[in-house]
Amino acid sequence: MTHWQAHAGTTFTTQKQPAFGARGMVVSNHPAASAAGAQMLAEGGNAVDAAVATLLALTVCEPMMVGVFGGGLMHIASPDGKHEVLDGMASVPLSARPEMYEGRDPRRQSVGALSVAVPASLLAWEAGLKRHGRFSFADVAAPAIRLAERGFEASGYLHECIQETAADLRLDTHIARLFLPGGSPVPVGARVINAALGETLRAIAKEGAAALHEGDLGSSATLDLARKGGMISTDDLAAVRMIVRKPVIGTYRGFEVFGPPPPSAGGVHVLQMLNLLEAYDIAASGFGTPDTLHLIAEALKMAFADRAVATADPAFLDVPVAKLISKEYAAERRAFLDLARAQVWSAGIGAKESANTTHITVADHEGRIACCTHTINSLFGSKILLPETGLIPNNYMALFDPRPGLAQSVEPGKRVTTSMSPLILRKDGKPYAALGLPGGLRIFASTFQAVMNLIDHGMSLQEAVEAPRLWTMGGPVEMEQAFGEEVRAVLDSMGHTAVFMPHVAGGMGAIRFHEDGMMEGASCWRADGTPIGIGGGPARAGVRFWPDARR
Repeated sequence: MTHWQAHAGTTFTTQKQPAFGARGMVVSNHPAASAAGAQMLAEGGNAVDAAVATLLALTVCEPMMVGVFGGGLMHIASPDGKHEVLDGMASVPLSARPEMYEGRDPRRQSVGALSVAVPASLLAWEAGLKRHGRFSFADVAAPAIRLAERGFEASGYLHECIQETAADLRLDTHIARLFLPGGSPVPVGARVINAALGETLRAIAKEGAAALHEGDLGSSATLDLARKGGMISTDDLAAVRMIVRKPVIGTYRGFEVFGPPPPSAGGVHVLQMLNLLEAYDIAASGFGTPDTLHLIAEALKMAFADRAVATADPAFLDVPVAKLISKEYAAERRAFLDLARAQVWSAGIGAKESANTTHITVADHEGRIACCTHTINSLFGSKILLPETGLIPNNYMALFDPRPGLAQSVEPGKRVTTSMSPLILRKDGKPYAALGLPGGLRIFASTFQAVMNLIDHGMSLQEAVEAPRLWTMGGPVEMEQAFGEEVRAVLDSMGHTAVFMPHVAGGMGAIRFHEDGMMEGASCWRADGTPIGIGGGPARAGVRFWPDARR
């Protein structure tokens, strides 16, 4: 633990410890998943091999957050400094119609088989292995198969997630049997075994993504969904594609910031907000002071005003990325900012996202970085389990606007818009940090603040990921309680409506790259996050075993 003592503003104490290693680093929101990734590095794999192994393991031991029947983004940096984003976001089924939810029970859009969008995460994971990895799907799936078939120990975090969603989970016999045995949530310390998921992972290990998107696994899943009232077909699974995208790139006080492009709002709006605040001396203002928090809140309100009208699937909406991330646009918007009073912001150009996601950050000693955020949307996705495959499908359809004719309306084939924000920072061309987290609409607000923590406030990595956070999109300002009542009262006097929350967004995972080649990994108190670093290395050249000595 360390105690952050600000020269001005909020102080706090970290709850976890960082890990260090020069040979590799894996940070995820479950220790067994981090261990799966570290195993790949130890066996000669690289960061992408480790990332996919970690994600597959998370589908087993963090089942409320991520799964094969979900979506997400893989931000990959190569040793030569090139970046790409593998977009595996889910999309609207081809048989869906814009008016299908309008005027009907809103729960149909968020719970049950009709809330399921077409998954693409597995396609992105496979593409990552083929484009950058050394190992096969069989190699990287082995730890996840073992976790599914032999089981893993339920944590307090999983237990609380089951408690929170128990009323919906009880509506589906199959998911209730797994997570509510005897009618009660799986107790802390009990072993959770999903043998059907183990068989599914074995099929994926053998056939790759084709098992789901072209083969028997997909046929079984769509049949199970149809029995429960779903609309996804094998044609949907065959038609969906992974898309390779170029990241958006900006600068902040001499650091390069790389983030995901639309349909993610994360990269665009983080850069927009950093540009806006670059003109202010945030370091002098201090961490957690009313003046600094006021600027953060106003920046968030501006960004969300633009997000509502300008950020969506670029195949369906012309997103003005260049303008949104330009220094000129930031200066234009900054001119309207009042340093003393909160304002209501509308878009400067012509919200229902779930907070339940997972994030991993992985790096190897050769210079590869994999910064990946994936989800099945809400806690336990659609709250159903497909018994033949052991899969928990997403409920991504909940993110679309039930009203036709809007940027976020349902349209066949449209990809989900997300706030995922897997960021990689560089300084003088060299990797400086990589970070991300779950948290729905609160994600890019949190990565934005973490960047400021590192660059403006000079925090250690552990301090940067654990520091208290703030969030708003125009309504109440959510604050973590560490900011204190005095700060909250001052924000109220400035025109904000500040309210304390137990936490803002989820568990951040980050890696910091030090100049001596050491990697530092950190995860925060908001999830079961665990960094695992690999040190040591091969024997010095020329070393050999001594010959047997005669005695």
